Amino acid sequence: MYRPDSPYKIYESKIWWSDKWDPMEYGRDYDFSKPFFEQMKELIREVPWPSRIVIDVVNSDYCKNSMNVKNSYLITSGKDIENCAYGYRLYDSKDSYDCMSLNKSELCYQDFMLDSCYKALFSSHCENCQEIYFCHNCKDCQNCFGCTNLRYKKYHIFNKPYSKEEYLKKLEEFDLGSYKNIRLLENKAKEHHLKYPRKFMFGRHNINVIGEYINNSKNVLDCYSIKSGEDLRYCQFLDTKEESKDIYDQTGFGVNAQKSYECFGVGQGSSNIKFGWHNMGCYNLEYCIQCNDCSDCFACFGLKHKKHCIFNKQYTKEEYKELVPKIKKHMNEMPYVDKKGRVYKYGEFFPAELSPFGYNETMANEYFPLSEKQAIDQGFNWYDKPKAEYKPTIKAVNIPDDIKDIDNKILKEVIKCDNKDCHGTGVFRLIPREFKFYKKQGIPIPRLCPKCRHQERIKQRNPMKLWGRQCMKKGCPNKFQTSYSPDRKEIVYCEQCYNKEVG
Repeated sequence: MYRPDSPYKIYESKIWWSDKWDPMEYGRDYDFSKPFFEQMKELIREVPWPSRIVIDVVNSDYCKNSMNVKNSYLITSGKDIENCAYGYRLYDSKDSYDCMSLNKSELCYQDFMLDSCYKALFSSHCENCQEIYFCHNCKDCQNCFGCTNLRYKKYHIFNKPYSKEEYLKKLEEFDLGSYKNIRLLENKAKEHHLKYPRKFMFGRHNINVIGEYINNSKNVLDCYSIKSGEDLRYCQFLDTKEESKDIYDQTGFGVNAQKSYECFGVGQGSSNIKFGWHNMGCYNLEYCIQCNDCSDCFACFGLKHKKHCIFNKQYTKEEYKELVPKIKKHMNEMPYVDKKGRVYKYGEFFPAELSPFGYNETMANEYFPLSEKQAIDQGFNWYDKPKAEYKPTIKAVNIPDDIKDIDNKILKEVIKCDNKDCHGTGVFRLIPREFKFYKKQGIPIPRLCPKCRHQERIKQRNPMKLWGRQCMKKGCPNKFQTSYSPDRKEIVYCEQCYNKEVG
């Protein structure tokens, strides 16, 4: 995850998790002549970081922020997955490619926000569906194509019913192995979906929630992508099957987390964590980074199974309780001032300039895009990656249109990305199991590189922002907060009107 010229010490993940090194060797006394965050900056520059944040991964060297992953490639934030590639936020899924926010699903491709689906292709916001193509917001459906808002249906094409024989004949006529046909059908499906209403938010089984992509939750306000949450506010991506409770302002992970405040990536049964950064199985931590199974620690990095530590140094319980209040007082009396003059005292998360990454290297830039100047003005780092020159051996336009006309020789080709404003390196290759998947499913190989394909999927995702609007059903006075901006084309209904019309 870290660039070659990073000033941080990086250990291979297996080494980092092993007992071959001791983070306590980097312990130091607290220096009351320096601001707290200046000392934290020194600590995180000296203590090694893991090359990737992974737990129990097998044959998945290019995955990160993941656990229990097997035979997968280029996955970010995966849990309990197998034989997947080019995915983001995949859970309990297998044999799927180019998907985002996938849960309990199998044999899926180019999908977004699916739950319990089998062989779903080019679809979004669907649940308990099998063998669907280009579908949106369908539930408990089978063998449907280009449909939206259907419930318990079979053999439908663009919301029109067909017999099984007619449906299969139509599918054959569509010739889904052709890249040209896939693009035409994709655009037709998008136009068709816009004719039908959308509920003001995606979510169900909720009580008192405001936000987007929230399910099975209670008292969750101003949140985004939450599952099984209770008493949360300003949280994002606590979306695994395990519950999260009593949390304020946290991004990522969760997994049985409770009582955390201003945290990133805290979970796995953690409780009472303040200003934490990737802590698992911990209790009563403040300003700790990458600590696991620790309790009652303050300003530590990389510790495992420790208690009553400050800046990676061991203290007695009595010494710890005496020193921590003094440090908090010092943080307010001698605050840290960043390059732009912003003041950081006790109660603030780590200053952005302490991040080991440039803003443009992170997922944050996908949700809240900033120019280099804007990012630097707001205190973030920026990193312009040196441009490498890769020579393509074939242009996308020269690839045979139909998958049936492509053989294994394509695996030797360096394909030029078909996006003239490519977000990646400008070229890409197919991996063998990926090509085998395309052949088996009878679908064309991609013409865009993995990063550009990811950018296309992002466009299906509603933003992390809310607008006050009124139900568009004629005569309905209901108002709500929604992630659909007023200038969008979708027809947006309140929950009552939507359920009455769609179910």
